[in-house]
Amino acid sequence: MHLLADLVLVAHALIALFIVLGLFAIWIGVWLNWTAIRNRTFRLLHLIAICFVAFTSLIGVACPLTILEDWLRTGAIGSQGFIQRWVGRVLYYDFPVWAFTFAYVLFALMAALTWRYAPPFKKKT
Repeated sequence: MHLLADLVLVAHALIALFIVLGLFAIWIGVWLNWTAIRNRTFRLLHLIAICFVAFTSLIGVACPLTILEDWLRTGAIGSQGFIQRWVGRVLYYDFPVWAFTFAYVLFALMAALTWRYAPPFKKKT
């Protein structure tokens, strides 16, 4: 079960990297006029991912991947979210849940504003 938990953890980390680095890649790509960064599918997946994270945090629901990882490791569900747990481990400081919710919502708003002011290209028919 720990191997599956590790796989879920890796997938979770990759999704978090996609969300964070994706926004910066979009900004850099817009600035450098990269056409690939305006791909509608990539942009939509990115926006949906961060909006899902922000929404679940706003309603006080733990991420399903965090729940799955905890269950695979311990047979129980933990009380901390993925980012909260790992940032806390890296920085040795446990930020309150509201701080992470605020950051997720702010990040979702930045992604939405990026979509608005640097929209993806429309699909050619």
